[in-house]
Amino acid sequence: MNYRCGSALATIAVSILLCGCATGSQRTAGDPLEPMNRTIYSFNGKVDKYVAKPAATAYQKVVPSPVRTAIGNFFSNIGDIGNFANDTLQLKATDATEDLMRFAFNSTFGIAGFIDFATPAGLPKHHQDFGLTLAHYGVPIGPYLVLPLFGPSSVRDVSKVVVSSVLNPFSAAPIAVQASVTGVQFVSDRADLLSATDLLSQASLDEYSFTRDLYLRRRKMLSSSKPDDAEKPPVYMDVAP
Repeated sequence: MNYRCGSALATIAVSILLCGCATGSQRTAGDPLEPMNRTIYSFNGKVDKYVAKPAATAYQKVVPSPVRTAIGNFFSNIGDIGNFANDTLQLKATDATEDLMRFAFNSTFGIAGFIDFATPAGLPKHHQDFGLTLAHYGVPIGPYLVLPLFGPSSVRDVSKVVVSSVLNPFSAAPIAVQASVTGVQFVSDRADLLSATDLLSQASLDEYSFTRDLYLRRRKMLSSSKPDDAEKPPVYMDVAP
């Protein structure tokens, strides 16, 4: 078992064990795990405040914009592997073909994906994951679930953490390489969300409820008949039926 998959499984195991402690009066209809979720959300918030956000801010200040764009393109290109796999599982032949062409085009002409030639060429990006594949076949989303470090999810959508780890081309690399790649991707993604999370903290009286509702609405929209009409979410966002 590779490091990323092992970490994902460990996270899921901890979350399941914590479910037994999710009792208390602080509970909203449709969110039976709210007491536990709020505890984990608070923990994630502290990690973000003292580790993730400072690292992302420094990254944004030190790394030139063209380089940040290239790094973002690289990880977006890797993501097309998962998009292709899930579109194939959902029998979406056209979307799967476009995802495969995007990956091939950007991996070659785009120099390993650092340059995005596929989008200007008219090849749309389809945002898919295994949670949406399960939704496609009628699997309900289940209770909302906040995962340590991973953020918003659900009982159904937690599966995408494991599947994404398996589909990552670096999953067979040495642990040091995996950790380095994961760290760079994490900081890059967090830097893209600095403005969004600042607005969240300023506009929301209850960040947890706002994030939960936004996640669930988005997942429901993505699992609808036209999932690609939805925009890519900022931080801690997703949804389901």
